[in-house]
Amino acid sequence: MPSPPPPPGVKSSSVPPPPLPSVGKGKVTSGPANHGRGRLNSGVSHAPKKASLKPLHWVKVTRAMQGSLWADSQKQENHSRAPEIDISELESLFSAASDGSGTNKAGVRRGSNINKPEKVQLVELRRAYNCEIMLTKIKIPLPDMMNAVLALDSSALDIDQVENLIKFCPTKEEMELLKNYAGDKVMLGKCEQFFLELMKVPRVESKLRVFAFRISFSMQVDDLRRNLNTINDATREVKESVKLRQIMQTILTLGNALNQGTARGSAVGFKLDSLLKLSDTRARNNKMTLMHYLCKLLAEKMPELLDFDKDLVHLEAASKIQLKALAEEMQAVSKGLEKVEQELTASENDGAISLGFQKALKNFLDTAEAEVRSLISLYSEVKCRFIVPVFWGGSSSLSL
Repeated sequence: MPSPPPPPGVKSSSVPPPPLPSVGKGKVTSGPANHGRGRLNSGVSHAPKKASLKPLHWVKVTRAMQGSLWADSQKQENHSRAPEIDISELESLFSAASDGSGTNKAGVRRGSNINKPEKVQLVELRRAYNCEIMLTKIKIPLPDMMNAVLALDSSALDIDQVENLIKFCPTKEEMELLKNYAGDKVMLGKCEQFFLELMKVPRVESKLRVFAFRISFSMQVDDLRRNLNTINDATREVKESVKLRQIMQTILTLGNALNQGTARGSAVGFKLDSLLKLSDTRARNNKMTLMHYLCKLLAEKMPELLDFDKDLVHLEAASKIQLKALAEEMQAVSKGLEKVEQELTASENDGAISLGFQKALKNFLDTAEAEVRSLISLYSEVKCRFIVPVFWGGSSSLSL
């Protein structure tokens, strides 16, 4: 509506009319009726230039299946409509790169990374993230790390680090992705760079497993030898203890006295698990067991036998060792050596990259095979002693 003319004698004001409502970034208004901050008006054709936003990595649905949530949302557009989006706020929160308009605490303008190109990621994000975390725990450059692997250098990498490297060996699919990548390899992410380094070595996962076996071999063999020696010593102590033999003979005499005239009488020995029955056999008054009576008898008649446990210093430790478990460990060591020999044979066709690896592996094999032969001999000795009856006519095996 035009403004009324000024009164007579009054000059027309030269003040310009108020400006039109402003059109800001991400805010489009069409007059006072629009009070929504930064809300888009679909009727405006000249929208401001959209800032570069961080992408949402989803799996896009291009066609809504009948009966799905998306199909129903399209049918009920008014009821399922999403709220209007404040584009200015969205851009300020999720912009892909700094706009360089801010300053840091020291007054220096930010934006030094505006022109820095982003790394190319080919590997699945979570796997790449976990791989990069693992790599931060290895404080040596990737080329030096692979040199340590090929040299079987356990001073550079420990068993936990090598096992983590095995977990993050590239799959066939990941190798194909990297082989087909035609861009600048310098632009690849840390995980992809790590995979490329591993791919330079033929059968890298097999070599890493050999390295892990090499690191753990000495400790594994030492544990086996210590356990076998413990069983060996305990078995010898049981057989050589005169005091234990006298106690067992006393138990045999008591048992034959109780079983006289029955099928259980006139025994020349008993199985070792029969010792458990001493506590189950009660006197007529139920106040004493045969175990109590045995202790009373020994204390009164042969007190010098009561410290027989001093003859059996290795027995308690041996009782915690399962011979079957040792056999399985021995088998695992032997299979591990077979894998080492197979990789040594295969690496002969690798070329120059595996020459140092072959030399280190041969040296290890020479030592390891001698160690395993000694271990097998000790195991055979222990097994032979273990199954020989300690008390003739008793159990066919000694259960420690």
